[in-house]
Amino acid sequence: MNYKSLPDEMLLLYLRTGDQQAFREIYQRYWKKLYAIARHKIQSLDVVEELVQDIFLKLWERRDSLRVDKLDAYLATAVRYAIINHVKSTLVHEKYADYAYAHFTEASYATEEQLDLAELMQAVEQQLNDLPEKTRQIFRLNRLEYQSVKEISSQLKVPERTVEYHLSQAIKSLRIYLRDYLLAGFLIGLFL
Repeated sequence: MNYKSLPDEMLLLYLRTGDQQAFREIYQRYWKKLYAIARHKIQSLDVVEELVQDIFLKLWERRDSLRVDKLDAYLATAVRYAIINHVKSTLVHEKYADYAYAHFTEASYATEEQLDLAELMQAVEQQLNDLPEKTRQIFRLNRLEYQSVKEISSQLKVPERTVEYHLSQAIKSLRIYLRDYLLAGFLIGLFL
């Protein structure tokens, strides 16, 4: 079968049945357009590639429950939302970094204390990276992107109890891992 000649509607029908060739054709038709839209708003080529890949990954993962009338409009909207979420996440990280920087420079910590802070931040990041993917994703959405349990549940299509479970697991893990840093409780309060 020549998938290149099929209209989007037929490709979507085949995609819903798990047809990998239909998925490849959709990818070939639209990846450049999505890449161009994202590239227009985001400077980092790595980030742009990751956003586009995530969109197609989600398309494949949700293929059997997907209800799309116009594929090109759906994908263009998906990339715009991905850009918005990326920018929002970047702003949150910058805000956090500015907040941490302002509070620690104002206090004019000694070099040793600054090294302790860097060590703490590295420990937090390391522990977050050691969490299971789903737990890490939910924790970041909740604590770094300020999304509610209900929003995360809706976005990831999992029950709210599952989101709450992953959050409690992440917090529990961080508390255990960071117990040596309890003296810096004001900073840990930002995470927990």
